[in-house]
Amino acid sequence: MKKIRKANTEHKSRGAVAVEFALVAPILLSVVVGIVEFANAYNAQISVTQAAREAARTMAVKNSQTDAKAAAVAGAPGVNSAAFAYTFSPAACAPDTTEKVTITYSATTLTGLFGSSVTVTGVGAMRCNG
Repeated sequence: MKKIRKANTEHKSRGAVAVEFALVAPILLSVVVGIVEFANAYNAQISVTQAAREAARTMAVKNSQTDAKAAAVAGAPGVNSAAFAYTFSPAACAPDTTEKVTITYSATTLTGLFGSSVTVTGVGAMRCNG
């Protein structure tokens, strides 16, 4: 009789483990997906900020929006730079002023669990002819 009782207890504990796993697995997977999505968005943010910094530096030195846009593209190789939206303030660099470049970028998410895209903005500022 003891063998039957022991086998029956092991069978019940295996069922409890399966139920516990079924309850915990979705939460664990959601946390992992959230970490991956956050890392992807943070990477896009860093890339866009670097692109804005490079654009502001080039604008301050060369005073050319075309060259500044090319520098932004070169400064962010990991993102789709064709989707960049640029704002130059002021439009032309004057001596002893600060050139501010703002780049807005809409990055697609990897899983779509938290939305289909995330918009990040990078700002770079540099003193003209300084």
